[in-house]
Amino acid sequence: VQLQASGGGLVQPGGSLRLSCAASGSILSINAMTWYRQAPGKQRELVAAITSGGSTNYAESAKGRFTISRDNAKKTVYLQMNSLKPEDTAVYYCRALMTTDRATRDYWGQGTQVTVSS
Repeated sequence: VQLQASGGGLVQPGGSLRLSCAASGSILSINAMTWYRQAPGKQRELVAAITSGGSTNYAESAKGRFTISRDNAKKTVYLQMNSLKPEDTAVYYCRALMTTDRATRDYWGQGTQVTVSS
């Protein structure tokens, strides 16, 4: 069972990126899916979360600019990021609470770099 994050890159201020995080393996169900980020020298922080039912929660810094969504059939969570700012530069990680035939536990993706710079 693993999470694979993708979609990061270099973008100019004001630009957009769409991150994806796909789960694979022998998964029975996926509960909450969450995006975090960690900038150099800073602690990892929650960006956005979405429950299995589609309820969402955002950090104040993400409200109005970022949108989290999920496709349960594809076992994938997305983060649409618009109006990007230099302070959004960070490594973005996905996290998912998943149930397998062995246990229910958190899994983390490997991270994808987002750099916002002119």
